[in-house]
Amino acid sequence: MKLYEADDKMIELIRDNYSVLQGLNAFGISLGFGDKTVREVCERQGVDCYTFLVVVNFIINGSQPTQQDARISVGTLMTYLRASHKYFLDCQLPNIRAKLDEALSAENKLTALIMRIYDEYAQAIRQHMKYEEKTLFPYVEALMRGEPKNDYNVEIFSKHHGETTSKLLELKSIIIKYLPDNGLTSNRLISTLYDIYNNEEWLNNHSEVEDNIFIPAIRVLEEKTKNEDLSARLTNIIGQGGDAVSEREKEIIRCLVQGMTNKEIAGQLFISVNTVITHRRNIARKLQIHSLAGLTIYAIANNIIDSAWMPQS
Repeated sequence: MKLYEADDKMIELIRDNYSVLQGLNAFGISLGFGDKTVREVCERQGVDCYTFLVVVNFIINGSQPTQQDARISVGTLMTYLRASHKYFLDCQLPNIRAKLDEALSAENKLTALIMRIYDEYAQAIRQHMKYEEKTLFPYVEALMRGEPKNDYNVEIFSKHHGETTSKLLELKSIIIKYLPDNGLTSNRLISTLYDIYNNEEWLNNHSEVEDNIFIPAIRVLEEKTKNEDLSARLTNIIGQGGDAVSEREKEIIRCLVQGMTNKEIAGQLFISVNTVITHRRNIARKLQIHSLAGLTIYAIANNIIDSAWMPQS
């Protein structure tokens, strides 16, 4: 098994695997690159070389990428997937339907059924890709801008990234098993079947790239964005200084950091337990901190307590 590298010539990669031609177009790589290496072609045409090779080696050789590979460019993957959607929806699906319609005899009572099965299959594919275009891709673009969303994540997409080939399997089976051989029509059907098989393989590769490269890359981006968001919120809270809470609330914070219960705090400060609970709610609302560890960080940063007050582990 040969793993292609950045210093290999692009023309050699294509000679070994002509199916890569379709992927080149999806990445936005034009022909006419002479004897340039993969790296030179990618740099010249603005494609992330590392991501390109990850996808190519995965499709050609089944080389599994590292699940937490932060070097993969999510933007490059988005370009590839969007172009693949356009190619499949605008070109391949209509072309196959036209060839199928031309090959089938109007007198054959199975013709209407076959066309209906194909249309149902095509509709399922369109709905799946439309969902990605309208929901998943905008979500990923928001992540890339550092704008996480609380009502969606890649796991929701992953759970609904279902099988879309059952209708196609049914269609192939009917054509192969039940349509009669009648010369020219048969030749056209065989040609159409060949296209269906090729595009089934392409669609499987497309789904595998999403499952094994795109989804893990989004998880890495989600984690990065979540950590950056937490860091920004802590920085904002620390920057507010000690004026963000009242003197009484500072006393409550000191007691909480020492591990005191609501009842113990009430006794210490000569207030009711309900008043302690109210103060705690106000503190959480003002600071947007809901953990003891976060409250301790805030208290130390704003000189409400000294680090020596921290409970010993």
